[in-house]
Amino acid sequence: MFAKDIGIDLGTANVLIHVKGQGIVLNEPSVVAIDKNTNKVLAVGEEARRMVGRTPGNIVAIRPLRDGVIADFDVTESMLKHFINKLNVKGFLSKPRILICCPTNITSVEQKAIKEAAEKSGGKKVYLEEEPKVAAIGAGMDIFQPSGNMVIDIGGGTTDVAVLSMGDIVTSASIKMAGDSFDNEILNYVKKEYKLLIGERTAENIKINIGTVFPDSRDEEMEIRGRDLVNGLPRTITVTSKEIEGALRESVDVIVQAAKNVLEKTPPELSADIIDRGVILTGGGALLHGIDQLLVEELRVPVLVAEEPMDAVAIGTGIMLENIDKIDRRSIV
Repeated sequence: MFAKDIGIDLGTANVLIHVKGQGIVLNEPSVVAIDKNTNKVLAVGEEARRMVGRTPGNIVAIRPLRDGVIADFDVTESMLKHFINKLNVKGFLSKPRILICCPTNITSVEQKAIKEAAEKSGGKKVYLEEEPKVAAIGAGMDIFQPSGNMVIDIGGGTTDVAVLSMGDIVTSASIKMAGDSFDNEILNYVKKEYKLLIGERTAENIKINIGTVFPDSRDEEMEIRGRDLVNGLPRTITVTSKEIEGALRESVDVIVQAAKNVLEKTPPELSADIIDRGVILTGGGALLHGIDQLLVEELRVPVLVAEEPMDAVAIGTGIMLENIDKIDRRSIV
């Protein structure tokens, strides 16, 4: 029994794992619940996510990845180990080769941390690939032709913008403004405007259910519950799509500006290709209501949301695993 090669989309919000020949076999939140007294891992993934904001004092639910990079090395290692063991991909005497994705402009120290975590969790050989490149492949772009392709990958911790040609990145930007930042903006807006304290989960639900970033494109409202900051008692309020659009405006502007900066640095021939082919949106943030309309208006090029934006990076790792023998550069022996 030989070990199976695996591709990992190590995201700030979710970890997706693609096993060669089997497709995406795991999609779980990047959350680990730990007992502070014993340092023992109590739950990982979905089970741990349900505990966020709802645990007794000695149990903490940790998100070991922040802004697309490892914030807590040991916890990340435990999480990866748990997921890889769960999949049963190790061979009788062999370990799997792992292809893992990272944001474009992380430092060599951060890259080394990601590689080490993957190796310690049971990888024989670890390959690092840049997220927007893998997302573009997963979204069905043919990036190996001498023509320009642009991808905007809005994840949980980072947004990666890249123009690709001939199988590599021509110009790119990676900013720490993405899904988690949107949740925080909503949380802070409710706190400031209504003197009501809500949790991360509630903020995320507001974003998904009634949130929009394009003015007047959605008109919905939602009842939310939280703790009154004045008297400390539970209270219910109603928020509207219009309010959320206002709360998210500044954050989304940062992403629009990053996309404009990348386009400004793009060679003119490739810019012409992007007008023909359009920009592809991937990552969970691509599902944010109105983001494609806003980018069309601001960038003046066609903008398309990938078929499965949440899974694009994981699908891309699967395609790259098929050609893993050709990707021996940037690998660790």
